[in-house]
Amino acid sequence: MSGHSKWSTIKRKKEANDARRGSLFTRLAREISIAAREAGGDPESNFALRLAVDRARLANMPKDNIERAIHRGTGEDKEGTTFEQVTYEAFAPHGIALLIEMVTDNRNRSVADLRHHITKAGGNLAEAGAVLWQFKRKAYFAVAAAGVDQDKLFEAAVEAGAEDVIIGPEDIEIQAPVAAFKAINERLKAMGIKPSEANLHMMPSSVVTLPPGDALQVMRMVEALEEVDDVQAVYSNLDVTEEAVALIEPA
Repeated sequence: MSGHSKWSTIKRKKEANDARRGSLFTRLAREISIAAREAGGDPESNFALRLAVDRARLANMPKDNIERAIHRGTGEDKEGTTFEQVTYEAFAPHGIALLIEMVTDNRNRSVADLRHHITKAGGNLAEAGAVLWQFKRKAYFAVAAAGVDQDKLFEAAVEAGAEDVIIGPEDIEIQAPVAAFKAINERLKAMGIKPSEANLHMMPSSVVTLPPGDALQVMRMVEALEEVDDVQAVYSNLDVTEEAVALIEPA
């Protein structure tokens, strides 16, 4: 998993670039609006909204943008576009399973755009249920390893309900049941630790290891899909090794 941790770090650094921040803010605003529409505009009582707002704050999204997104979701902003969240299943080259979460105001446009990118990369869309069974939603945290007492963090995370704590060279990743998200988040805050990522991820029940060159092909496809306007997140069952990350890192 250390390769996966390193790849995640590389992608977060790319997201921090000014050239990509506008696109990231758009995706975060859509996520906030949908959460507010489904369960109200109070982050204290709406778990999904609190997650979305926390992600926006981690990305340094302006407070006014966050509030406007909440108002669009609750209907206070009558001019806001109506979005829906939809998940597509696909196969990348070499049989790697993909889950692609999208937020769109036009499902037909989005699936056509998605099919184009998947086919171009040598993959194909899958029937509903063909991929989903291989994944389970879990709480996920990433913490910068520098300056952190790893033993104390490990102990605190496990006590709060973590199933796995993966210590990498740059990041420490924590995986847990969804129900443990709040407890782990509060424990991190009490320790003065601000995670670089705190979210719910679709985690594969098992991973597939490919030769580095083949893995690189899949990783390029995932990164290309993440650039598609309506795509919120892409999950795969690829085992991202250190060797594969070494091939993609110079780019």
